[in-house]
This record gives sequence, C-alpha cells and structure tokens, in this order.
Amino acid sequence: MKILLVRLRLIGDVVFTTPLARALRRRYPEAHITYVVEPLAACVIRDNPHVNEVLEIPRRRGVHRLLDDLAAARRLRRRQFDLAIDLHGGPRSAWLTWASGAPTRIGYRTPSRSWMYTHAVERAADLGPRHSVLKQWDLLAPLGIEACDPSRDPVEMPEDAAAAASVARWLVRVGIGSRHVLVVVHVSAGNPFRRWPADHFATLVTELARRDPDRRFVLTSGPSDAEAARAILEEIGRRSPAAAAAIHGDLKIPELRALMARAAVYIGGDSGPLHIAATTSTPIVALFGSTLAERSMPWRDPRWFAEAVDAGPLPCRPCRQRTCAPGDFRCLTRIDAARVIAAAERALARRGVEADLPVRQGRALHA
Repeated sequence: MKILLVRLRLIGDVVFTTPLARALRRRYPEAHITYVVEPLAACVIRDNPHVNEVLEIPRRRGVHRLLDDLAAARRLRRRQFDLAIDLHGGPRSAWLTWASGAPTRIGYRTPSRSWMYTHAVERAADLGPRHSVLKQWDLLAPLGIEACDPSRDPVEMPEDAAAAASVARWLVRVGIGSRHVLVVVHVSAGNPFRRWPADHFATLVTELARRDPDRRFVLTSGPSDAEAARAILEEIGRRSPAAAAAIHGDLKIPELRALMARAAVYIGGDSGPLHIAATTSTPIVALFGSTLAERSMPWRDPRWFAEAVDAGPLPCRPCRQRTCAPGDFRCLTRIDAARVIAAAERALARRGVEADLPVRQGRALHA
C-alpha cells in the first residue's frame, strides 16, 4: 500500500501531524508512506521513523509556483498512491492531493474544494478550544482508526546526532556545563499577537537568575527578531550583571531541538519552537496570548511537565490575529512576569520527575 500525506507551510502545523504518521504506520505496517512538505518544515519530518519518503515542494510565487506544482503532480501520479490525505486543507494542498490520482483521497469539507476528495470530513472551527492534533485526527475517521491518546501518539521529532554535537560544543564555548541549570527562553514569535513584551522577558530572566546562581540562560529567536533578542540581553545585563545569559541566534531547527532537549525548562510563546520543544521530555512553560491553550498545548505524554500561562478570559480572545480590537495587545501585556516565574519554578522543581497526575498536562494559569 502507498500512502501520501500532504501538509504545507508552518513548522508547528507539521509537528502536529506526526501522531497521525505513527497511527498510520501502526494500522498499515507494510505501507510506503510519503510526506509532501515545504522546505522550511522538512527537517521536522525528514527522520520520522514512520515515514519512508519526504518530498519537498518549493514555496515560490507566480509562474514559478505553477511550474513547481505541475512538476510535483507528475511526480506524485507516477508513484501510484492508493491513499492520499490532505492534512492542510488549503487550495494548493487540495490540488496536489487530487492530482496524485489516488483512488482514495481524504480532506476537509470546504465549499470550493470538497470535490477533490473521495471522503470529505467536517472541519472543526479554527479558533475553538479543541486541540489541533485532534482536528487533524478527524481525517483518519474514514479509515476507522481509533481515538488519539497523547501518551501513545505524541508529537515527535527524532534528535539529529550532528545537531546535538554542534549544540554540545557551543555550550562548552559559552561556559555552560553539566553542573549548570540550563533555561532556554524563546523571545520570538511569528506575529505580535504571540509575542510577550521584551521588558517581561528581561524581568523573568533576572529574577530566575537571582534565585539560583547556577542557572544559565540561552535566549533564542527567529531571524526577524534577532535585534529584539539582543536588546533583551542588553537589558538583562543592565539589571543584573551577574545573570549568565547568552544568545544563540543562528540555530537551525534540529539544533534548536537539541538545545531544548538539554534544558531544565523551556519558556516561550505559541509558535513553532514551542511545538518542537514538545517533542522532548523537557518541562515547558507556554505563554498564550490570542490563542487558546486547549488548542496548542504540547501534545505528549502527560508525565512530562507542561503548564500554560495566559491572561484569562477576554471578550476579544481568541482572535484571528489580524487586528488587535482593543489596540493594546492585552492578551499578552496582562500576562504578569511573576506568574511566569512561578510556573518556571514549578517546572524546574519537576525536571527529571515523572508527573503522577495527567491533569498537569494542559493546566492553564489565568490572571
């Protein structure tokens, strides 16, 4: 049996599909599973033990995209897939699924694209309080696959040995050793609706450093937020010269994952790196602004500590992240640093300890 999975665009979205790859492998152990993805997120799925082949589709515009899609369609049709699942639901992924020629094609029901599938599944509301993994799992219903359980079907991304070695060398260079308590803080986000204020990050690090001199902090960010990360580091230095903090701004995704795996705690907002962190057993403190924790909390074994901190109920939350109706991003600014610090301390106390109650998974702290 040949199975095609199509999921384009963002890193976190690709991470959320990895439980489905595991479930399909369990249901069809002899199947050849091919995953179509855009280059930015290809590293997430490339070494997945349940996927046989990864095909990268360039993300270009205009006539280049048309030529890329026609070439991809020819490649897919030649493979003669038996089953194709559109895990994305956008126009491009729907067309690629249809163009594969697979006799069984599954996707979300939409007014303009349902005809491209042999089985169209109702799509849950994007902003609703239902986890993204479960929304993807709905696509397996026509195959009769059992319900999803995070302890059995967690998100996953295997560690890259070369990336792990590179991170280990870098930690030695900046003076972070095995006796230190490594705290990784991701200060970046894809848009302002998920970006906690820089001043709050500086407060978080300086206070955590004051409480334990053996703590070492690594700030990470996306390329577009590199300057903001440097500004936060400088502010930390002004407030507390003794705080041992460094920036690693040129990490590739496999290296970021390796760094997270070595941390005592990871702290960051609802963005791709949060979901990469979820593929490790590292304790996590997740900051949620316009999005809901119920939708995007780490999907993994409940034994591993994960706690959400948000601003609590607001009339404008969740939102579609196009315009801030109040104009002040209160869903983020009202997340007080003191509550994030308290959550981080709980995470640090739990590191290396298996939680005895699964209720810890997805717990949210509100204002």
